[in-house]
Amino acid sequence: MLMILGLGGCASVPEGSSTAEDPLQSYNRTMFGINDTLDRHVIKPVAEGYRAVAPDFVRAGVTNFFANLSDLSTTVNDFLQGKIRQGGADGGRFFLDTTVGIFGFFDVATPVGLERHHEDFGQTMAVWGWENSSYFVIPILGPSTVRDSLGLVGEYPWTIYPYLNTTWTKQVEIASVDVLNTRTNLLAATNVLDTAALDPYAFMRDAYLQKRRNLIYDGHPPPLPDDE
Repeated sequence: MLMILGLGGCASVPEGSSTAEDPLQSYNRTMFGINDTLDRHVIKPVAEGYRAVAPDFVRAGVTNFFANLSDLSTTVNDFLQGKIRQGGADGGRFFLDTTVGIFGFFDVATPVGLERHHEDFGQTMAVWGWENSSYFVIPILGPSTVRDSLGLVGEYPWTIYPYLNTTWTKQVEIASVDVLNTRTNLLAATNVLDTAALDPYAFMRDAYLQKRRNLIYDGHPPPLPDDE
């Protein structure tokens, strides 16, 4: 995290290249280009190979497993945001999928009416008052904001990694599987991005910021000043 913040702090931004929501655009575009090159030449080909050889039910199970782990973080952040009823439902979802769903490999909660929500510590900090934050591209992980990047620190205790009694190398391997599976699930979306966006950087930035704002306000964001 110190390395990431240092990169952001040292970025030089030419006059006219920044906006209110993207003051680090010079750095962000550079990191976007690095991430894009790494993705095109390494991550995307591996994801396409994984999709080709892994049966659908295997990929679905891996997706469910990591999604179930995120339900624990969602439950904690529900309560931190004062969403008591939703927190109880999400906690029940995590318990049901972890037990009956065999550590989350099977999603048995959705068919019984326990809808999956997404709450993280970045959203919690927004609810606590840090509503607007500068756009920030994280190495490898991609679109974020300064607030959401710091939110990853708050997320860490509710992930699987602090409780793995194994080597750092094994933890990196597990995280790599998570990243690879996520990238595989996004193959169709990135194909659309490649063909539809005149400026992929701006398209991804605007889509990310819009999505995060929608999540923070639970699907009912107030109008922006420019919209009024």
